[in-house]
Amino acid sequence: MRVFIRIFAILTVLSACGWAQQVADSSFNPPIAKPAYPEGAGPVVMIDKAHNNFHTAEGRYYTFARLLSRDGYRILSSGCPFSPDSLKRGSILVISNALNERNIEDWSLPTPSAFSDDEVAAVRDWVAEGGSLFLIADHMPFPGCGEKLAAAYGFIFNNGFARKSDLSSGGPDFFRRSDSSLADHAITRGRGETERIDSVASFTGQAFTADGAEGLLIFGTGMSSFMPQVAWEFNDSTPSVDITGHLQGAAREFGKGRVVVFGEAAMFSAQLAGPERRPAGMNDPRAPQNPQFLLNIMHWLSRLI
Repeated sequence: MRVFIRIFAILTVLSACGWAQQVADSSFNPPIAKPAYPEGAGPVVMIDKAHNNFHTAEGRYYTFARLLSRDGYRILSSGCPFSPDSLKRGSILVISNALNERNIEDWSLPTPSAFSDDEVAAVRDWVAEGGSLFLIADHMPFPGCGEKLAAAYGFIFNNGFARKSDLSSGGPDFFRRSDSSLADHAITRGRGETERIDSVASFTGQAFTADGAEGLLIFGTGMSSFMPQVAWEFNDSTPSVDITGHLQGAAREFGKGRVVVFGEAAMFSAQLAGPERRPAGMNDPRAPQNPQFLLNIMHWLSRLI
């Protein structure tokens, strides 16, 4: 086990360096066979940037925002704290990898909430009255910073790293219909056969459980969550738990609104990583259905499916 941990530590340190060197792949422009709305006529999507977010519309989620815009959605990069008034500006709220100020430069424990109690209450009430929330929190420290907001909808985050239990690492993990790790749901069915999703690639992230939600990405056997004191620093005493049956994606109705939660952010980005400018995210050749999966999520949140 010690050998595997040392190998895994080396790989994850390299991965952390890769994250630091990632830039948006502005050339990635996947086709959209049937846009959901005419250009500029769709719902307003507020992409949060008010909470020290690691992913924003101008940064690591540039391609995310552009894909949604090409599908007809109107994108609002939102720098406002959450309040009843600020949430009136849109019908879908996207929050990806929010951080407490303490963790901006320090990815170690503790990981306090990125959101005040008033903000959690404002978003909860907004969703209950018909708003749609797309909450994304990757591996530690992001689950710790997002757990208070997630808990308002019955989601319990694990503040760790979802990895194979033997600590092997060789690229993305795959959730597939063929082994039931990718669930049958309106989101995975899309609006027709051309939008059907059979495989989704995921790049590490966290695992969570959900009360009252439908799982979309479901971990099979042989997966564990490793919970270090400092992100990407693993040793023989790093605690871990079996995450068989836990989730990395789920959806639920909440009052009059809808909520989608994911424990991995890179699957919805398109980055060029490291000095070799390797594709990472939706532009990875091993993730051909990830862009349509993102669009399907948005279609469900906007009640097209």
